[in-house]
Amino acid sequence: MKLEAMRAFRSRNFRYFFAGQSISLVGTWMQKTAVSWVIYSQTHSKFMLGVSVFATLFPSAIFSLLGGVVSDRYNRYRVLLLTQVLSMVQAALLALAVFWQPGAVWAIIVLSAVLGLINAFDVPARQSLVYELVDDKKDLPNAVALNSTMLNLSKLLGPAVAGLALEQLGAAACFGLNALSFVAVIGSLLALKLPAYITKAHTTSILNELTEGFEYVKNTANIRFIISMLGLTSLLVLPFNNLMPVYAKDVFHGTATTFGLLDGAIGLGGLAGALFLASLKPDVSLSKVIAATTFVFGVGLLLFAYTPWYTLALVFLVVTAFGMMAQTTISVTLLQTTVAPAMRGRVISLYVLVFTAMLPLGSLLVGAASEHFGVQPTVLAEGFLCLLIALLYLRDFRKEKTAPPTPEVALAA
Repeated sequence: MKLEAMRAFRSRNFRYFFAGQSISLVGTWMQKTAVSWVIYSQTHSKFMLGVSVFATLFPSAIFSLLGGVVSDRYNRYRVLLLTQVLSMVQAALLALAVFWQPGAVWAIIVLSAVLGLINAFDVPARQSLVYELVDDKKDLPNAVALNSTMLNLSKLLGPAVAGLALEQLGAAACFGLNALSFVAVIGSLLALKLPAYITKAHTTSILNELTEGFEYVKNTANIRFIISMLGLTSLLVLPFNNLMPVYAKDVFHGTATTFGLLDGAIGLGGLAGALFLASLKPDVSLSKVIAATTFVFGVGLLLFAYTPWYTLALVFLVVTAFGMMAQTTISVTLLQTTVAPAMRGRVISLYVLVFTAMLPLGSLLVGAASEHFGVQPTVLAEGFLCLLIALLYLRDFRKEKTAPPTPEVALAA
């Protein structure tokens, strides 16, 4: 069973990619944690936390469609290699800015926007390239689940290490370590052995290719539903994560380490969710699992919102993140396995567009709501909204049970 849960590692290219990304993502989450802590420590503003997230995600939303077309039209490998180099430069500039001026809030926000622009091209290329790294395409769902495992392990380790580094070394060290971590992923990309890239003749314009992507999603009901639900969750529920510095500082009266452990609990729950998905049997209905795990997500938030005991709050965050990551990972798995290969970059870019457009808007909404109503009532409301989204998933599952099976559903399962 354990070997079966890691079957994608049979592919040499995926093993190298996984190893490099594992190291780099720890640095990425160290940087994310440090950015949130510096912003809140300097401004004491919940709204500014939302602004910092908005600065990172909004450029991704604006340019993600272009990033998807670039991923489909050009060599995804070279696009990804370039974005990783640029991300390393961004992290180094962030380290220098904070080293010279520890309270450089606006410099952090501007450089966060630069990272958002880079990510608009990075995410479609990286997600699309995973398909090419797996030798046996039947292992692709497992590869997506293992990628989520890697992401959530980094969420567990990165914030916890960042909390210690912030207290002992300062924020500049977190950003500098992130810049150094990109050496691993760039090295792993250079070690890949991929077939020679065949230049494609472009018979249509970029605008027409964008239109084709929209039409494809519009006319494919299951993909349209997946992307719509992710957008709704990103707008109304996922921004709870941005309020963790407030819980650490104002609710639990803690330090940077307290904040790091809260983020680490989210990473632990996400890791558990990803491992759970990697071990699912092939005949399990993913629509049923999404409905159930979204319900777990909402219940976790309801329990966490007003918990006065820090240790118990960590437990409820683990439950919350379990449901959250399972929902997101299944959605990405379905997109990866059901989309036509020629449309993969554009569909993923539409997913990125919806996700990154709704999340920063939700961050501003949740930031403003927490300023007006308080952080705990806001998180409680997000929990109830999540339960409503779970009911939409449940309705879709019931429709799926009464409908005849389709090739896409069979492949996704």
